[in-house]
Amino acid sequence: MTSSSFGRCAAGSALAAFLAAAPTPLAAQQTSALQSGAISASGSYLAARHAGQQRDAAAAAAYYRAALKRDPSNGELLDRAFLSSLVDGDVDEAVKFAERVAQADKSDRVARLVLGVNSLKRKQYVSARRDLAQSIRGPITDLTATLLSAWGNLGVNDSKGAIAAIDHLAGPEWYAIFKDLHAGLIYDVAGNQKEAGKRLERAYKLDSTALRVVQAYGSWVSRNRSPKEAQTVFETFEKALPRHPLVVEAMDKLKAGEKLPPLVANVQAGAAEALYGLGASLGRRGGEDLGLVYLQLSLFLSPNHPLALLSLADLYEALKKPELAIKIYDRVPTNSPLHRNAAIQMAANLDSLDRADEAQKHLEALIKQNPDDLETVMALGNVLRGHKKFAECANVYSKGASAIQKPEKSNWVVFYFRGICYERSKQWAKAEADLTKALELFPDQPHVLNYLGYSWIDQGIKLDEGMEMIKKAVQQRPDDGYIVDSLGWAYYRVGNYEEATKQLERAIELKPEDPTINDHLGDAYWRVGRVLEARFQWAHARDLKPDAEDLPKIEEKLKEGLPDETSSQAKAGKKSGDGG
Repeated sequence: MTSSSFGRCAAGSALAAFLAAAPTPLAAQQTSALQSGAISASGSYLAARHAGQQRDAAAAAAYYRAALKRDPSNGELLDRAFLSSLVDGDVDEAVKFAERVAQADKSDRVARLVLGVNSLKRKQYVSARRDLAQSIRGPITDLTATLLSAWGNLGVNDSKGAIAAIDHLAGPEWYAIFKDLHAGLIYDVAGNQKEAGKRLERAYKLDSTALRVVQAYGSWVSRNRSPKEAQTVFETFEKALPRHPLVVEAMDKLKAGEKLPPLVANVQAGAAEALYGLGASLGRRGGEDLGLVYLQLSLFLSPNHPLALLSLADLYEALKKPELAIKIYDRVPTNSPLHRNAAIQMAANLDSLDRADEAQKHLEALIKQNPDDLETVMALGNVLRGHKKFAECANVYSKGASAIQKPEKSNWVVFYFRGICYERSKQWAKAEADLTKALELFPDQPHVLNYLGYSWIDQGIKLDEGMEMIKKAVQQRPDDGYIVDSLGWAYYRVGNYEEATKQLERAIELKPEDPTINDHLGDAYWRVGRVLEARFQWAHARDLKPDAEDLPKIEEKLKEGLPDETSSQAKAGKKSGDGG
């Protein structure tokens, strides 16, 4: 299935229409007014709409409930209170509203889905299948309801009926992998190992890089063939996507001669897996609203599902809700192989909320537990680099570099980032050595070509070589405003102001709000005699909040303009001609 078609399926739901809008968390006085009952029905409704626009589902649900108490027969308020509670993850509360919604509209598919999932959790399989049958309408909901109903069939020991329901479902080509995976899982739980193997192998052949398919098939192979054959399944995945924690854990167990348990152990875990798989796919492909609902329902069935938790947190990050992402990352079980990944991402979100000290302490604690953990070391270095603590971040990246026994291509970024920190902390010899090492590991890497080439030209050394490096970088990344800016500034530094102006104007088109690029273009305009335009660009650069060290220089240029070219600048221009 294509990304766009999957997204359109999700976007067509009534839920997506309801959740389309969103502003900022509610003010303290609004919340206290709600608690005291001082807000009118209309005020609660407006406050709820505002909260919903901000994707503050908890506040929206609270306000819609308050409005509904004052107007209990209002169908729109009921729908919105239901959906807000569901998106917020308060599924028990959403179930209560779903019962009322379904009484008013027996065919409401979201309400029926919620009621069906609730029945699955409570092992009320007959009522689950009845509700799920009424939720079917459209490609996503058809597949969801069919898979969940099939797991409900297994709950009444009807594995034959479960498989028949899956096999009878016709739909888009992308249905196939979901159908084979869940048919295989159902057979596995039911104890029919022969048929489980057939269906899981079919799913594996459809996509040998789908993590859950690989886990399910590899697990079956370990139990029904041999740990050695299962190892091959995971090694194939490892070549495509190295060092996934769940795969590393599986391979370690297989090396020890262990057999792997089934991916799911019961009906509830199987239904949670179906909701997780679809929710994660929707979230990645533009169906954020329905993705949120499916992931919350998955966690309702399996509260500690680590991949569902990570997918939900990732979705909150995409929606620019780091505070919600942090809460979800905090729920990942400490005994999960994914706990470390969650902890690293939690630190990144703390940093995005201007809680850098907390992020730093959080990462330092992780490093203390495992000093050779390169990913955590890099995360700490990135936090420090983002806050321009260049001497500190160079030291941190050095710890990462020392943990690498034999540098590989993937390690280029360690030396690249350390090189940046050395350069920014005025340690050029070390910076040049690291940037050169990064290029040795990853020849023609555009960011390294750009940084090293720009640094040489800015210092007036290796002008021709630096220019060629930047041109190579632009060829690879022609729409990267920062790299195009480097080319323009390189032409400026060698005295080719006409070409510099041309390239810097293009860089501005790509990155119009960057203060440095605006400043550079102002300099180029001045040199070609476009004085009014130069002052405009400098004024714009000043207003875009440049670095503190650059602001006085920009203000000085606004007062005095640029000084005449020095003899060294003229020599640089003559030495390299037009830079070509």
